[in-house]
Amino acid sequence: MSKREAPIYKVIFLNQGQVYEMYARQIFQSDLWGFLEIEEFVFGERTQVVVDPSEERLKSQFEGVLRSFVPMHSIIRIDEVERLGTPKISEAKGGGNVMPFPMPMPGKD
Repeated sequence: MSKREAPIYKVIFLNQGQVYEMYARQIFQSDLWGFLEIEEFVFGERTQVVVDPSEERLKSQFEGVLRSFVPMHSIIRIDEVERLGTPKISEAKGGGNVMPFPMPMPGKD
């Protein structure tokens, strides 16, 4: 049996009106209530001649970040993927018919 490589997760979340599509090796529920922790961001190697400006913007924005705490209600989707794609930022498009699930406030009965 071959040893399986560490999984890569594609995390898609909303941040200030934009959709972030990022890749990471570690994702788990935070001790901070209502947050997801994302660690070990993965970016493409610089072996290509063509540089993607969106990916470069993300690299500089997350440079030096060890761990990111993303609110649960901002998460759109998390997938475990076989290979790394291109991280990107895109504008969030309105007009959808999906509403976030209402969450009760803690301590309120």
